[in-house]
Amino acid sequence: MLTRDLPLDPAASALIFIDVQNFSARRDGGEFKDTPPAEFEAKYGPFFDTFEAETLPNMVRLREAAREAGVEVMYTTIESLTKDGRDRSLDYKITGFNVPKGSWDGKCIDELAPDEDEIWLPKTSSSVFVSTHIDYILRCLGVKQVVLSGLLTDQCVESAIRDACDLGYLVTQVTDACQTITAERHATSLNAIKGYCRQVTTDALIAELKGARA
Repeated sequence: MLTRDLPLDPAASALIFIDVQNFSARRDGGEFKDTPPAEFEAKYGPFFDTFEAETLPNMVRLREAAREAGVEVMYTTIESLTKDGRDRSLDYKITGFNVPKGSWDGKCIDELAPDEDEIWLPKTSSSVFVSTHIDYILRCLGVKQVVLSGLLTDQCVESAIRDACDLGYLVTQVTDACQTITAERHATSLNAIKGYCRQVTTDALIAELKGARA
């Protein structure tokens, strides 16, 4: 019987962190540089309080468990291939996103910085599968199961889930290692995307990985 509800095979799995970067995952990131302090606190304060206290620690724990189990760990961040962002998607141009090539904003946050031999891919579209060659890389690595964590649940994470599913990967979404601007948006996204993936918590997936190691 075909099913999405299969435990990970670490040797054929990759954990991908989506857009956990200085631009959008730090209070002083470039996405917020023109936002007045009072407006920032009202609109983004609760998001960062939850991210720093809960979501980011879950990401760090998840990565450690994946590394110990031998799961490939990968990262993607919004970053243009040019300084002026002329290569960005039309959507990013309309939105006003430009993270210049080589900029601080384009780097993963310190708490989730890649090891020297882990793969990091800059992207200029919502889905990492559209503006990078990650599908080719995953197939070269022998990956058949993709685990997704990152920001924002209802935007770039959701886009990656759909594309990975359509490309033939079994997808696992770690529900409490993803986040979007509000808890309501997060819950709505999880409910909308559940037909495309297996959804598990950080604790459940860590336990699964420890069982695979044993």
